[in-house]
Order: sequence, then structure tokens, then C-alpha cells
Amino acid sequence: MIIKGIKIIRNKNFFDYRGCFREIFKEKIIQKKFPFIVMSQSKQNVLRGLHIQTKNSQGKYVSVIKGKIFDVSVDLRKSSKTYGKYFSCILSDKNAKSIYIPEGFAHGFYSLDKDNIVVYSCTKYRNKTSEKSIIYNDRDLNINWPIKNKKIIISKKDRNALTFAEFNIKKK
Repeated sequence: MIIKGIKIIRNKNFFDYRGCFREIFKEKIIQKKFPFIVMSQSKQNVLRGLHIQTKNSQGKYVSVIKGKIFDVSVDLRKSSKTYGKYFSCILSDKNAKSIYIPEGFAHGFYSLDKDNIVVYSCTKYRNKTSEKSIIYNDRDLNINWPIKNKKIIISKKDRNALTFAEFNIKKK
């Protein structure tokens, strides 16, 4: 499903005898400032998310430096025609794709390779008091995660996250 505001950026890896070089971000394509950049390293079968900040929501530019992830963005913009719908894609060091996710989306991913390094460039600083999580396997969202018959590794916070319906009630 195509969701307004999400952009897939097709970067290119340049290989030579020394290794690899890749341009990850060009401001002329996204036209946003990213004052806050973080990274995560995840083992295979780790699921992170679905995370959102309800106040001062962050736009995110996500790139995989090493490994491969199944990346998910859920539209939580109340006025959007695609509210409650999700967009998913594979990001990897090999396909050299990045994704821009605008403000108002919950974000998460599932690690597909043995070792995964993900860099997030954010349009706003983290605001711990407005962080919310929506449960990854919510029936209303019906996300088709590639985790059938696999034991996922998930944080206690994400395991005890809100349902989509609970998030809608608490948001009011």
C-alpha cells in the first residue's frame, strides 16, 4: 500500500578492492533537518516497535548499515485517508534502500539477518514522556510480519504495548 508522505530512497553501493561506499542522505531529496541521529544493533528475530511520540512527533529517515530488516510504518495521522494502515518494505545493506517516514507514524522493524545495524535520523529530539508503543501483532492493524513459527525477541515494553484501540482511546 502506498501511503502519502512515505518515501523510499534507492541509494547505491559502490564497491572496490577496499570495500564499499554509499551515500545515505541528500537533503535536496527529503528537505528536512535531522538534529537527532541514533542507531540500534539487533540480533536475528528481534522485533522493535511499534513506537511513536505523541507530542512533538518525529519524522524518521531509516537506513540499514549492516544486515536486513522488515520495516513497518503505521499511519496514525487522524486526518489521513490511510489512518490505521501500514506500509512495509525490506531495507538492507545489499539493496541500499532508505525510507523517510513523516511525523505521525508509528515505526518498528523485525531483524532478518544474524546481525543488523540500523541508523535513524530524526527530525526532533526524543521526548521520553510522550513515547507510546502499539503492540506489533494487533488484530486491527493486521500487519503481515515474516515471523511465522519463529521465536521473536522483544522487549518487555513492546510485549506490553497498547492495542490500536487502546492507543486511540488514550490519544483523545
